[in-house]
Amino acid sequence: MKEIRNAIIDSTFLGTEDHGIFTFMLALKWGNCGQGFGGYALDTPLRDKDDKFVRRVGTAYGMEVIIQLLETLGIESWEKLPKTPVRIECDYSKIYRIGHLIEDKWFDMEKIIKRGE
Repeated sequence: MKEIRNAIIDSTFLGTEDHGIFTFMLALKWGNCGQGFGGYALDTPLRDKDDKFVRRVGTAYGMEVIIQLLETLGIESWEKLPKTPVRIECDYSKIYRIGHLIEDKWFDMEKIIKRGE
C-alpha cells in the first residue's frame, strides 16, 4: 500500500555507474528506514551506421529530469540536495515520486518516461 511520508535526502549520486550508464540516485531516510530513488538512464547509446556501439551520449531527456527534480524541490544546485527535507510516496518496494516538503509539487519519474515515449 502506498503511503506519503516525510524523509530527508541523506546523500546523492550523479554520474556514471559501473555499467557505463549516466544516472542519479538519491538515498532517502525516514524513521528507521531508508530507500533509494533513481537509477534511471539519463543518456543513450550512440551507434554507427552498422549499428555498432560507439559510446553513450547525454540526452535532453536526462537534462530535463535533473532540472525538474531541482525545481520541484526548490533547490538551485545538485550539491544542495543532501539534508533536504522532502515528501515521498512509497511502499515497501519502491519510491514512486518525491515532492516538496511544504508545497504541493511532485516529481514523478514515471510521468516523465511516459511523455518521452
